[in-house]
Amino acid sequence: MSKLKIGIIGCGGIANAKHLPALSKLSELAEMTAFCDIIIERAELAAKQYGAAGAKTYTDYRQLIQDGQLDVVHVLTPNSTHSVITVEALEAGKHVMCEKPMAINSLEAKSMLDAAKRTGKKLTIGYQNRFREDALMLKEACEDGFLGDIYLAKAHAVRRRAVPTWGVFMDKEKQGGGPLIDIGTHALDLTLWYMNNYKVKSVSGTAFQKLKDQNQANLFGKWDPNEFEVEDSAVGFIKMENGATIFLESSWALNTLDVREAMTSLFGTRGGAEMRRNPADGNPALHLNTELYGKLVEIKPEMNASIPYYGSKVENEADREARQWLEAILGDKALLVNPEEAYVVTRILEAIYESSRTGQEIILN
Repeated sequence: MSKLKIGIIGCGGIANAKHLPALSKLSELAEMTAFCDIIIERAELAAKQYGAAGAKTYTDYRQLIQDGQLDVVHVLTPNSTHSVITVEALEAGKHVMCEKPMAINSLEAKSMLDAAKRTGKKLTIGYQNRFREDALMLKEACEDGFLGDIYLAKAHAVRRRAVPTWGVFMDKEKQGGGPLIDIGTHALDLTLWYMNNYKVKSVSGTAFQKLKDQNQANLFGKWDPNEFEVEDSAVGFIKMENGATIFLESSWALNTLDVREAMTSLFGTRGGAEMRRNPADGNPALHLNTELYGKLVEIKPEMNASIPYYGSKVENEADREARQWLEAILGDKALLVNPEEAYVVTRILEAIYESSRTGQEIILN
């Protein structure tokens, strides 16, 4: 197959911060030939900056997915539209990269999963944190048995005061929720992936909306309390069928100094692991701990090592995600992020919201 032709649906923040720059570095594998956004100027700007010669622009995604020249579609729109656009794109014969979360509820996520199976097209979800250097090393350690049987985990998605004040992040209808579905989804995805355990028994949790009127100090500026329709924090407790448990914490604005996002702590029978930030530069740092010859041992691997002045090329997680996605299509290879796994993440998040609403533990089949 020659270069893949990609259509971009949604040319806003996540497109310009992640997908478009990453795809533009892989010109040997693909080219972006179509762009769609409800604001045509955004589509036109993206086409000018990243598009191939003669790239088309649209305001109606249906016109884009009917382009018979396209092989791949990236769905980078508000959460409430993920399912319908993805299903239609799959039915139109396109492979689909959909941004996280997979969907706003399990019913919509299941329709995406079914469409991928029905059409035979590849579907993946934008969990780029799996492609971080520390994340890949920790996955290898888990598979190698360094931690032994992982029976307890904490999924961390906590900001101190960093409520996103742009776009539709605070719109419950369009997003499906707040920090739990926005950043909690990353932490939960990583944790389940490391544990290689997707058999959930029960879920309980609580969502809080306590700080909507406390908007004086925020990384992204003040928000309008009248527009803050979602939770500011949420926690969940997940029991797996084999007895393992996961505690999930997520917040855009929690009065804490222990700030960690898209990270996890794992506790196994042979060792443990904690994902943190390097205090010197803010980059991810991995801490492994075990016992060796009767002594307690902590291992801190060096990340992103390179030789000064030699221009060592280091891919970031978005670059690795894009490359693996395109190579999986071109070579008909396995995906690193499978939709079946993302579906379980969606079911758990949905159950936490339901548990918070009803005050009951939710049993999953």
